[in-house]
Amino acid sequence: MTDQATPIDSMGERTFDDLLRTVEELDTPDGFKAELIRGKIIVSPWSKLRYYRPMRLLRKQLEAHVPDSHIADVAPILFSFPAAGRAYGPDLFVADESAFEADGRHADAEALALVAEFTSVSTRDVDWKEKLEVYGSLVPVYLVVDMQDREITCCWDPSPHGYRSRTTVSFGQELRIPAPFDCPIDTSGF
Repeated sequence: MTDQATPIDSMGERTFDDLLRTVEELDTPDGFKAELIRGKIIVSPWSKLRYYRPMRLLRKQLEAHVPDSHIADVAPILFSFPAAGRAYGPDLFVADESAFEADGRHADAEALALVAEFTSVSTRDVDWKEKLEVYGSLVPVYLVVDMQDREITCCWDPSPHGYRSRTTVSFGQELRIPAPFDCPIDTSGF
C-alpha cells in the first residue's frame, strides 16, 4: 500500500467499460452529475434554477407528441454511447421506456428519440461541439437551448457524419420539431 496519491494517468490504459463503471459507481453530491466526456470523467452541477422554467415548458410541450412507448423526462439518467466511448446525462430526453427495464445504472443511447441540452458558460463548448458530433450519429433530434444567445437550435436527420439538417430561432419564436414529433414548440416562455 502506498501513501502517495496515484494519478489516474499512471493507472494504465482504462477501457470505456472501466470508465463507465467508475462513473456509475461515483457517489456524486446532490445536485451534481457525472458524465464521460472525451475519455474523462467530468462531474458538474445540474442546471441553474433559472433553467427550470424553460426545461419544464419544453418537456410539457414535447410530452403531447412523444412516440408510443416513449417518455420525456429531465431525470438524471446516464445514456451510454459505446461506439464513441462516451456517456452523457442529458438535461432533457425522450427515450423508449424499454431502456429502463434493464438492470444497471445506464441506459442504451439507441433508445433516445430526442435530447435537449441547455447551455451554460462552462458546458457550451461541449454541447455545441462534442455532444453535437456524438448525438449527430445516432439521436434523431437534438435541441441545443442556448441560454447565453437566447436561441434554440433543432438538429435532425443523423448520419455517420453528423446531422444533415438544422434550424435556429430566437427565444419568443416558434420552433418546428420534425418527425417523429412533428410539432411546434412555443419558446416565448424561455
